[in-house]
Amino acid sequence: MLEISGLTWAATIGVIVALLAVDLVLAAWRPHRIGFREASLWSVFYILVAVGFGVWFATAHGGGYGAEYFAGYIVEKSLSVDNLFVFVIIMTTFLVPEEHQHKVLTFGIVLALVMRGIFIAVGATLLSLFSFMFLLFGLLLIFTAVQLFRHRDEDPDVENNVVVKTARKLLPVTDDYVGGKIFTRLDGRRMATPLFVVLVAIGGVDLLFALDSIPAVFGVTEEPYIVFTANAFALLGLRALFFLVKGLLDRLVYLSAGLAVILAFIGVKLILHWAHVDISPSVPEVPTPLSLGVIIAILVVVTVASLVKTRNDPSAKAHPGSLRGHREPERD
Repeated sequence: MLEISGLTWAATIGVIVALLAVDLVLAAWRPHRIGFREASLWSVFYILVAVGFGVWFATAHGGGYGAEYFAGYIVEKSLSVDNLFVFVIIMTTFLVPEEHQHKVLTFGIVLALVMRGIFIAVGATLLSLFSFMFLLFGLLLIFTAVQLFRHRDEDPDVENNVVVKTARKLLPVTDDYVGGKIFTRLDGRRMATPLFVVLVAIGGVDLLFALDSIPAVFGVTEEPYIVFTANAFALLGLRALFFLVKGLLDRLVYLSAGLAVILAFIGVKLILHWAHVDISPSVPEVPTPLSLGVIIAILVVVTVASLVKTRNDPSAKAHPGSLRGHREPERD
């Protein structure tokens, strides 16, 4: 069992909060369009931070735990790219000005970290108390994988999301972004701006992705500290990654199918672990190095196949996928 001291937890959370604070301060102090060079430098910085932490962690606690961290980080990083698809759709749907996209993404990452922290605590408690939760998590991931694969060529319906529609009904919303404010006062009346609706949409997306990503990373490791750090460091680089690759996302036409395969693989891994513990030790388990190799191989194949496909067929366009189909509007 991995023993993490309270001081190590506090120091880790402190570093993550400090990095988030830098993002928030920059977003509020100097709102501007993020260029390719700036996005590249921030992306490299966050990757180096994540890798540096992984090297320290493996040195301090052993290569086995280090491998679990890197496997979890790669899983969360690959799932976060699918997050980016949906973020692009939200930004486009609500016509978010480029100078405010930095702020939206940073708040979105904060919301995601809070939600995932709650889910990690609940998930770890359930797994420690009830071993059959591995079976339930595995079945949830397989169901998610099947749905994602079935609707891999669709986009989520952001505008008709129940949370977004409720927010619009309950609060008066201004027509413009009012300089990036979340709330404003117009003719003596307090109103929300479209930025508030965007944050609500981002929060709803974060919640849905937390429901999938937390069981997925628990399929790689049972250690709450590794689950938390893998999620945190994958999400910290999400803002910079958005501005770096948003022009390339359309080319990853097979990403949703690849993520569906990864989720199904981890789901089977969780079910095998449950069977090994609760049914018979003779049931084989999938070791972490094999999981890491399979995940990396799937991502490489998906990326190469996508680039080949879009080069041969420039009209091909990627979609983030959806967990449910959308009805086509009726025509008169």
